[in-house]
Amino acid sequence: MGVPTGPMVFDAKIEIMIGELKTVVLDARDIAGLSAFYTGLAGWTQAYADDDWVTITTDDGWRIGLQNAPDHMPPRWPDPAYPQQAHLDLRVPDLAAATERAVALGATLLRENESWHTLADPAGHPFDLCRNTDDPKTTLMAVMVDCPDAKELSTFYAELLGKPITYEGEGMAMIGQEGARPLMFQQIEDYRAPQWPDSAHPQQLHLDITVGDIEAGERAALAIGATRLPGEGDNWRVYADPAGKPFCLLWKV
Repeated sequence: MGVPTGPMVFDAKIEIMIGELKTVVLDARDIAGLSAFYTGLAGWTQAYADDDWVTITTDDGWRIGLQNAPDHMPPRWPDPAYPQQAHLDLRVPDLAAATERAVALGATLLRENESWHTLADPAGHPFDLCRNTDDPKTTLMAVMVDCPDAKELSTFYAELLGKPITYEGEGMAMIGQEGARPLMFQQIEDYRAPQWPDSAHPQQLHLDITVGDIEAGERAALAIGATRLPGEGDNWRVYADPAGKPFCLLWKV
């Protein structure tokens, strides 16, 4: 959890772009309540809502989905038997005030550090509030993905999304530029992969990725290490990345 430090590596030569990140999706039992939490905490906008799905948009270009999961089993961070799988890193101008506001809205404070605090949202998903006094707004810095091998998984998503690897450190990596919806990866010693669709080993969070042609997109994703999983609809199919985390490829119909 937290913000990476160490050598920066800029690699602008990503030639493959299989798909584009569309939505970061959190599972929850009460998606209306979770939407109220994040819109109240960060000032984000609820753009769509029904009984099964909520879409939230942020001022800095992210699209957050909340997916109804009636049998959702919350993480119990830092218990490795109930892993978070991934978390959001939010930047806030006043760390103490943002933490107080989050707790008032239903969050649970899990850990305090000098420059960031770790909390759990009302659905149990951990997230970090990171101090950033240079911006008066609350922004989503990145999605941090847990994995057994940060280099391997960052390379996979760099090719899948066409985002350059912009940071590499010991057990850490980042793809994409600051302010352009970057993904970060942290290596976990006792990593336990989701076993989707087994609710006892939930995904917790997944990425929706759009492709122009699903057949070509699927072939390309499989070629770089994805695995096809059961589950599909009129305009989506489910896959797992090399760390076993589900993601969806979506296309227009």
